[in-house]
Amino acid sequence: MTAQQIIFLIVAAFVLGSGVMVVTARNLVHAALWLVSTLFGVAVIYALLNANFIAVVQVVVYIGAIAILFIFAVMLTRRDMRDSGPQMNSNWWLGALVAALVFVGLVFLLQGWSGFTGTAADLPSGFEPISLLGEALVSPEAYVLPFEVASVLLLAALVGAVYVAFNKK
Repeated sequence: MTAQQIIFLIVAAFVLGSGVMVVTARNLVHAALWLVSTLFGVAVIYALLNANFIAVVQVVVYIGAIAILFIFAVMLTRRDMRDSGPQMNSNWWLGALVAALVFVGLVFLLQGWSGFTGTAADLPSGFEPISLLGEALVSPEAYVLPFEVASVLLLAALVGAVYVAFNKK
């Protein structure tokens, strides 16, 4: 095993562990902080895959904006942060069984695929993915509208959090 593979396995275990902590934490703020650590681990995986721009976008957009907005909205509501109900319902085993069956099915399907064990080809010389991505993000025919809709959605969530937290007198 190479050092990069060992680092990948360590980071993958960290991401899986912190992902489990997101859904099992009793305190909402702790769950949000575990979400931040999960998203940071995903950014590290992107960096290991030499997708540096996507790693930076992961940190800036997901950690810097969405997770912080979630923490801000949770803190604005000023409600009891501890869940008093049971953390698992009585049918948790059914969900775990379905997840295990889906995992086994995916492993079975991917065993025969040649791309599962192969490596990707090198990018051709002169290929500039960052400039192509930048052009796609600002082009009116491409992704400008979805990004504007996402920004309006985040603004609406922030306004909704302030409205919920507002104390009526």
